[in-house]
Amino acid sequence: MRHLIDPLDFSVDEVTTLLDLAADIEQNPTKYQDACAHKKLATLFYEPSTRTRLSFESAMLGLGGSVLGFASADSSSVSKGESVADTIRVVSCYADICAMRHPKEGAPLRASRFSKIPVINAGDGGHQHPTQTLTDLMTIRKRTGRLSGLTVGLCGDLKFGRTVHSLIKSLSRYENIRFVLISPDELQVPGYIINEVLKPSGLAYSEVSSLENAMPELDILYMTRVQQERFFNEADYIRLKDSYILTEDKMKLAKADMAVLHPLPRVNEIALKVDDDPRAAYFEQVQNGVYVRQALILTLLGLTGGNDHA
Repeated sequence: MRHLIDPLDFSVDEVTTLLDLAADIEQNPTKYQDACAHKKLATLFYEPSTRTRLSFESAMLGLGGSVLGFASADSSSVSKGESVADTIRVVSCYADICAMRHPKEGAPLRASRFSKIPVINAGDGGHQHPTQTLTDLMTIRKRTGRLSGLTVGLCGDLKFGRTVHSLIKSLSRYENIRFVLISPDELQVPGYIINEVLKPSGLAYSEVSSLENAMPELDILYMTRVQQERFFNEADYIRLKDSYILTEDKMKLAKADMAVLHPLPRVNEIALKVDDDPRAAYFEQVQNGVYVRQALILTLLGLTGGNDHA
């Protein structure tokens, strides 16, 4: 039995296979509409989520399966003091596969050690968000046709952004990737990402503060919001929250085929008028997330579609 806790739990070849399956699901949805008949997905979300939880639910329902779970810790037995280990032991009796989001780093990993069913990390604190990373990789591959030889700009909150950390870890396994890390000093990529991921990979990277100066060289621009919930000091949040806003004027500096990604939710870091630019890929990214999660559910359950579930 396999779990997906860290974006590197799947090899590069396995990621390619999974993205190929996601692409086939996109092209041939009816082929997979009953692939998870009589299978149940549990969504254990100890932290608020709209997109990720609904994406998992949409994915499972689209495969003919069903969904059960809770949308906040307040509505679960954790409010009575139940441990993650006990919760997953119980849920293992009800469901075939589980997606867990938790504010504490390492909680999904702990759950996987006590689980009788596959556990998918749907985000743990400021740590990892592997299904978002797979979604990002699918979107980049669809837009550029490759996952190597790219200059990737990551902009905004690079300190607390788990989507940024996961994407850097995953893209570092491909050849000729160059990272441009765009942030204020207070929100730079954590040292462990530099020392444990970027430096050992041998890939080129630069840390800069100007989005405008970086724009002309980027193949991908990954925007993030400054996350109020990760700040201890509201004054710091207010000072930094509008550090980078992507506007039509800034888009004029970019390549004609650059793609703009964003894990969402957006606050004000991308102007609404940018939505009309064909380079805006963030709502396409949301749709890709459903296909990727469908491919992941099938893979972890050992199903491939068609009638093999019968």
